[in-house]
Amino acid sequence: MTSRFQRVALIGRYQGASVRPQGPALQETMEGIAVFLESQGCEVALGQSASDPQVCGHRPVLTVEEIGRHCDLGLVVGGDGTMLGIGRQLACHGVPLIGINHGRLGFITDIPLENYQATLTPMLAGAYEEDRRSLMRAQVMRGDECVFDALAMNDVVVNRGATSGMVELRVSVGGHLIANQRADGLIIASPTGSTAYALSAGGPLLHPSIPGWVLVPIAPHTLSNRPVVLADTDEISIELVSDREASANFDMQSLASLAHGDRIVVRRSEFEVRFLHPAGWSYFDTLRKKLHWNEGGS
Repeated sequence: MTSRFQRVALIGRYQGASVRPQGPALQETMEGIAVFLESQGCEVALGQSASDPQVCGHRPVLTVEEIGRHCDLGLVVGGDGTMLGIGRQLACHGVPLIGINHGRLGFITDIPLENYQATLTPMLAGAYEEDRRSLMRAQVMRGDECVFDALAMNDVVVNRGATSGMVELRVSVGGHLIANQRADGLIIASPTGSTAYALSAGGPLLHPSIPGWVLVPIAPHTLSNRPVVLADTDEISIELVSDREASANFDMQSLASLAHGDRIVVRRSEFEVRFLHPAGWSYFDTLRKKLHWNEGGS
């Protein structure tokens, strides 16, 4: 069977990602996947973080920018954090991504490592479902100056400092004030991120096809302060009103310290991440499996 993808980038976990303690060593896994891809007629390149000497051999090692220019598929081996990191970087290039789960939960790296060959063979031949996920662009504004700029696929989170009490946040949507909120923090989550921190904080699940975000307070002082689903066409502004230590996290992978009066401005990015799933894939199948729905019933 001939692959419709000529050049595939094999991308391993970035430094610090969480990987299951059991199972084969990562370099052995990567080498086995590389050999399999070559048997399907693919030219294999390696992302820099996957460039273990035991895997490289004759294979080129590419930067993210080079992957974006030269590869027509990225095969990501790791957990969801690995996929979040590379997805943000490759979104501007439009390179589709397939995720093999070598982490724990695997909402967006959804192909089990144990039977990846049987799953990937028809996908490489063109039998797959494409799933596009929106990105958020977030900026930290200090007066008229942008002091931090980042993309997020899951969420933008404003958190109180380690030693401070609640933070007070002035939240506006589309230029209209929602409220001044006192809480431990606030989460703005995409549909992709609705199964992450926002879910733990009591937010709803959003289907990936919904063009929206969810605004979820973290331990709010006023119990009537509930999660709100918003259209992703609106700009969200969060101003730090209280003079307390606080920070902003973007997919929990980049961090900005906030000062009194800083505003975090969140807009929908022009870029999307392209995921490829096995033919017949369903978001609800993923929810049932990962959230253990329907277990214990007769």
